[in-house]
Amino acid sequence: MPSPRPPRGSQAAGKRLWRAVLADYELDEHELALLRQAVRRADLCEALQAQVDDDGPLIAGKPHPALVELRQQRIVLARLIVALRVPLGEQDEARGEPNTADLEGSTHYEGTLRETTQNGQASARS
Repeated sequence: MPSPRPPRGSQAAGKRLWRAVLADYELDEHELALLRQAVRRADLCEALQAQVDDDGPLIAGKPHPALVELRQQRIVLARLIVALRVPLGEQDEARGEPNTADLEGSTHYEGTLRETTQNGQASARS
């Protein structure tokens, strides 16, 4: 089955996220919907970060409005990734689950994510 295309208008950060997730996982349609939103958030975070990099973190002694929005969008992006159940890096060795310690307050969503194995077969995780 061909890999779905990233959402129209995706930028570099979103396309990297799309390719990285779909290189290792086969997603159901509801999971693709979450990934599409994550791609949009990743692109928005990249654009907001560029704005803060250009202008600096403070404007007239106050936090840059883009910096405040960047923080919020990063939280949304992290929650979308958690909802996809994509490992975030180091994993708990005993349980094989993502380390979500820095995502306190995130909501856990039940679902199944099929990991593509070396031979191209999909294996279910719940």
